[in-house]
Amino acid sequence: MSAPNTYSELQDVIRSRYGELSKRLQQVAAYVLDNTNSVAFDTVAIIAERADVPPSTLIRFANAFGYSGFNDMKQVFRRHLVEETANYTDRVRLFRELEDQAAPERPEEILNEFARANAQALQQLAAQTSAEDLNKAVLALAEAENIYVIGLRRSFSVATYLTYALRHLNRRAFLIDGLGGMFKEQLELIGPKDVVVAISFSPYAQETLVLTETAAGVGARQIAITDSQVSPLASFSDICFVVKEAQVDAFRSQSASLCLVQTLAVSLAFHDEKDTSGKKKRANARF
Repeated sequence: MSAPNTYSELQDVIRSRYGELSKRLQQVAAYVLDNTNSVAFDTVAIIAERADVPPSTLIRFANAFGYSGFNDMKQVFRRHLVEETANYTDRVRLFRELEDQAAPERPEEILNEFARANAQALQQLAAQTSAEDLNKAVLALAEAENIYVIGLRRSFSVATYLTYALRHLNRRAFLIDGLGGMFKEQLELIGPKDVVVAISFSPYAQETLVLTETAAGVGARQIAITDSQVSPLASFSDICFVVKEAQVDAFRSQSASLCLVQTLAVSLAFHDEKDTSGKKKRANARF
């Protein structure tokens, strides 16, 4: 089996397989789920002592979930810990404590690292995104009565841009932002002829997950933009785009996600231009 890439994926897999694990491995499972900081920071010897198992059991546990060793699995907990640290200054400090290699510090070094990482992420996006899924997504957007877009926290800028672009195509596009605490009222507007575009990456925004469940309940079509095929957004989606964003130290980019939504918007503009149904063309968009 392939090893989970994110803490949320690993958490879900451990929980789903807990019953089939041996008693010793269940002890490790309970410890790692309840003590994420210890797994990220402590040595194998200390973790084994606190979990009351031999160090070899930790290695067997990691192997059972597809990792080459326990230290390989520790990296998932370290990344999770860094991502959960909201303050950027604290995030830099924590990253330096967790990683051995020197991080780029000068502005030109940081620019070079982000440019290199983004170039790789964009190449991966182009190579791994299904043409069939792109065409299905464009058709779904073209046929939608209303389009509801949600992306909170780090995903907010991507969702905002997509809404902006769709409005320039004269689409009835609405950004679900919960302004004034009105998430519930905004969700109540969704109907079966609508399309929901949900954008979220680990750690996933709870409000986005609620929206996808609500949309599924009324039969609306859903396009998910997320970071894993086992993301909670994927289970409700009709079309799921998995985007692996570039990351420099503890900071993830948005270039690949923005590239994807811009592709959908421009493709929709070309779709409208080819429409020969006699409706007014909508290709006079600037985005």
